[in-house]
Amino acid sequence: MNQMQNTYDLSGNRQAVRHNVLRNTYWLLALSMLPTVLGAFIGVAMHVPMPGGFMGAILFLGVAFGFIWGIEKNKESGVGVALLLGFTFFMGLMLTPLLSRTLGYSNGGFLIMAAFGGTATVFAVLASIATVSKRDFSGLGKWLFAGMIVLILASIANIFLGMSALSITISVIAIGIFSAYILYDVQQIINGGETNYISATLALYLDVYNIFTNLLSLLGFAGGSRD
Repeated sequence: MNQMQNTYDLSGNRQAVRHNVLRNTYWLLALSMLPTVLGAFIGVAMHVPMPGGFMGAILFLGVAFGFIWGIEKNKESGVGVALLLGFTFFMGLMLTPLLSRTLGYSNGGFLIMAAFGGTATVFAVLASIATVSKRDFSGLGKWLFAGMIVLILASIANIFLGMSALSITISVIAIGIFSAYILYDVQQIINGGETNYISATLALYLDVYNIFTNLLSLLGFAGGSRD
């Protein structure tokens, strides 16, 4: 009887921990949007120049991976939260070229709101599915990582090729990959595979950020108006 009670208590404790990680992740994810919006606003309002081309891509990846390394190294302390918020500000700044180009359309504001609404809807639906579904999405991890590497290489290649058709293809595939990552990352928390809310927030933030940017790019291609 005592063994059964201990097993029940242990199971209850695990569920409580997972619930707390998920709750803290969602709160920190919401908070991380504030520096992102601030960075984007400053970048667009002050016309902050962003390095382009191959060297710009290498510089961006270097800074981004530096932030990610620092966040993971300090994920057990408040320093990790500070670095995460600094990273999201940086990522907001990096939206400057895309937002400036989109705002150049007569319906640019509408496109941005449509991309935001679409991203929020995708996140809400897939996070809910990952929470209630009995299906195991853990097997997606290695395939999604491989797909992400291919996307990065294709994006760098397209800097030199400049092909609109390839840009559209990359955006469509990226939306699919990072949407699937939401399923994977949320279920990692639910199943206890991810127990640190800072790491979990970082993963989900990158999912949401990439869905938004690629969706906005597609909307600009398809519905941008210069009239």
